[in-house]
Amino acid sequence: MGKSRFFRNGLILGSVFMILLIIIYWDDVGAAHFYLHTTISRPHGGGPGSLSRSMPKHEAVDNKDKSIPSGSDAFLKFLEGTSEPRQKTRDDNTPAAFGNASTAAGKPEDKDISKDKKKRQDDRKQLMHDLCSINSTLDFPGKSRTFDDIPSRELNHLIVDDRHGIIYCYVPKVACSHWKRVMIVLSETLLVNGVPYRDPMDVPSKQVHEIKVHLTLNKFSRRLRKVKLKNYTKFLFVRDPFVRLISAYRDKLATADEDFYRRFSTVMLKRYGNYSNPPASVVDAFRSGIQPSFSHFIQYLLDPKTEKQRSFNEHWKQVYRLCHPCQIKYDFIGKLETVDEDAEHLLHILQVDNIIHFPPSYNNRTTSSWQRDWFSSIPYESTRNLYKLYEPDYKFFGYPKPEKLLQDL
Repeated sequence: MGKSRFFRNGLILGSVFMILLIIIYWDDVGAAHFYLHTTISRPHGGGPGSLSRSMPKHEAVDNKDKSIPSGSDAFLKFLEGTSEPRQKTRDDNTPAAFGNASTAAGKPEDKDISKDKKKRQDDRKQLMHDLCSINSTLDFPGKSRTFDDIPSRELNHLIVDDRHGIIYCYVPKVACSHWKRVMIVLSETLLVNGVPYRDPMDVPSKQVHEIKVHLTLNKFSRRLRKVKLKNYTKFLFVRDPFVRLISAYRDKLATADEDFYRRFSTVMLKRYGNYSNPPASVVDAFRSGIQPSFSHFIQYLLDPKTEKQRSFNEHWKQVYRLCHPCQIKYDFIGKLETVDEDAEHLLHILQVDNIIHFPPSYNNRTTSSWQRDWFSSIPYESTRNLYKLYEPDYKFFGYPKPEKLLQDL
């Protein structure tokens, strides 16, 4: 009888202990989004690839986070269905390792990824690392903060694919619609008649940018964010900063976009266009030939009142503010100017090039040669101040300073 009572008491205490354990760790597994990376069969026989970690260490999140207690880390690994972190099987800077992966896929190594493409990535990542160094003369808001200092709301541009171990920081006006389509297909987050989309271009345009379609890093607990950043392959695509601004103006302010007209164009017209009472709708405004000029747009960006009222819209917010390159160590940096080659390279590294292809690139891209015409009506002083505003993006990603635009003509 005594043994029976002892057994019951032990069972009750054990149950209480398990309940407390679940409560303690619930935040770590992300109560709102129970997405965990699991090991699945890969097209080339291994986990998602990653570029080499040959760059010198800095404060970016990449190496094993020492602040995660071993017990908690083991608990997370148990939930993820593996006792060890995902192994990155491709080392893009190690020819032998990359050759083995290529050989396993039955593809000649040199034909797949040239040394020039590998060096291109090495140079881009090294440049970004050097500028994030405390010894760099480049200074900008947020440079010295840690990953933990970044508010959750500022991680909403990092899209997570748990199926393949990928994190993509999307930058508007840099082929982000196409890359979002690719991420939807890879993560299988959107279905049609119960079946995931297989062709990126089949994904309906109206759903590509819907927030609920994409799983973003800010939806996880802080501890899980670090686990994923440590193990997943992280990439972004960038573009010449001034060209991106021209593209944003053309797409969002020079066309009849009702939402952008109400939120931004009316403000610009009132402040800089001498319209105390602009038309209520974009249709009425365009019918009357009323719209903010490119000069109004630049004035808006440089006006100190702008960001006091609200943060820059994502379409013209600086890339370093969207993607945090000094706090997150990216494995791949692509550019719109070389998007076709870079996309092919990246998909091969991710080991998904045999199941998906990057959609055809745009034929009518805003080019850097147009900058002279677009900025011809912008005062020299304004152009110089605008460059200062976007200087970190120019330097981080190796874009030349637009000297001709900055000359006092």
